[in-house]
Amino acid sequence: MAARGTAEEQQPLLGEQGPGSSQRDVVETEEHYRSRWRSIRILYLTMFLSSVGFSIVIMSVWPYLQKIDPTADASFLGWIIASYSIGQMAASPIFGIWSNFRPRKEPLVISIFISSAANCLYAYVHVPPSHNKYYMLAARALVGFGAGNAAVVRSYIAGATSLQERTGAMANTSAAQALGFILGPVFQTCFALIGEKGVTWQAIDLQVNMYTAPVLLGALLGVVNIVLIFAMLREHRVDDSGRQCKSVNFDEAGSDVVHDSQEGIDQVAVVTTNILFFIILFIFAIFETIATPLTMDMYAWTREQAVLYNGIILAALGVEAVIVFMGIRVLSKKVGERVLLLGGLIIVLFGFFILLPWGNQFPKIQWEDLHNTSISNKSSGGRVLYFWKSSAGNSSDAPTGCPIEQSWCLYTPVIHLAQFLVAAVLIGLGYPTCNVMSYTLYSKILGPKPQGVYMGWLTASGSGARILGPVFVSQTYTYLGPRWSFSLVCGMVVLTIMLLGAVYKRLIAFSIQHGRVQE
Repeated sequence: MAARGTAEEQQPLLGEQGPGSSQRDVVETEEHYRSRWRSIRILYLTMFLSSVGFSIVIMSVWPYLQKIDPTADASFLGWIIASYSIGQMAASPIFGIWSNFRPRKEPLVISIFISSAANCLYAYVHVPPSHNKYYMLAARALVGFGAGNAAVVRSYIAGATSLQERTGAMANTSAAQALGFILGPVFQTCFALIGEKGVTWQAIDLQVNMYTAPVLLGALLGVVNIVLIFAMLREHRVDDSGRQCKSVNFDEAGSDVVHDSQEGIDQVAVVTTNILFFIILFIFAIFETIATPLTMDMYAWTREQAVLYNGIILAALGVEAVIVFMGIRVLSKKVGERVLLLGGLIIVLFGFFILLPWGNQFPKIQWEDLHNTSISNKSSGGRVLYFWKSSAGNSSDAPTGCPIEQSWCLYTPVIHLAQFLVAAVLIGLGYPTCNVMSYTLYSKILGPKPQGVYMGWLTASGSGARILGPVFVSQTYTYLGPRWSFSLVCGMVVLTIMLLGAVYKRLIAFSIQHGRVQE
């Protein structure tokens, strides 16, 4: 086992060690080892394609929605964006339970088929004579429903890896997911060259344009993924020490006949990890949501500038996340998952603390009812307020700056661009660390039993965080401003760190807790 552990430490990201340890043959057969890692790589691809399915249309949803249904407003756009997470939250426990009692191929293939069919529906939402926005809502919700297979993917990987392999495999899974989020908008940008008109296939009422080509590609990749799963995915299970378990078969009742230990799982650790994971995704969803309106208010960026610059920033954070995943593999072996989780939370805390406004420089104020002018106002602390109004003859010059409707704009100092960028780097460093460590610790706490149901609940809690986070920050930011919003987030992170400290000693692997493996 020592030789194997050394090879595992040298294992590069997105690749598994090759055979070479004579002791490994005692643990599992050569054929089982190769088949096991081949199956895991197929699930890396599945996770990658699932995240591409979400991000490949995210930049074009709003213009496509306006084109197919002029009655849709920005509030309905919020529901369309949230529908993906709602669908995933509903599906994750279902697919998780399914994977515990039936071969994993079944929920995986069905979920991918649902996503592919939903992508095809998205390409046809322009056809109905009315209520087109509701068809788009249904399409995105079903794509999210199919993405509930993340619970199946992570439960499979948890059961098919030893404790030594687990952190690296979970990091690879998250790296594949992050790459999907990065490359999805890149694919969308390439399809923008087709234009809005594109090509129409009259026989089947199919319009292939900049809005529909990405989802049609997603549907095609889904079919390829299904073929690969049928051809290469096999059921594998190893124990926490890496020893090959008996072949996974399913009896007539459909129950997994692999009988694991009846010793209990630490439910306090399980619940706590779910709470930690919820808060981690909640605060990152807050940052993603607030980035565009914050930069528009603070730096007087136009809509086009905000989309472009924040897109670049988020893409850079995605690259940073992949680098973090690479470093986590090695670092976790030296300091452990719990230390990295605590360190990630502290880094996130510093990131949001840096975002707190300070100083005596204030953002530019916009007031659409006044021409360019300036006044002094006691409510603003005696400072001179500047108001801009766009020229009536040039509708493209929309007013920029902090809107007067947000009363806090009058007395809240500006968040300097350097502040924002440093905070983004810190949050981009802490979030992926916490994300991977949460999944890894959770899978180790659950032990050798089938983890589909538990992984389903963890994925559902993350989806719920992505739904509630934007709602929370949109309300606090609009009415209270960035100072209160980020102060509340800092308070949440402090409480999360305290919670982690309270249960720190209980967040250990099932096999270590019951004395099967030494820590």
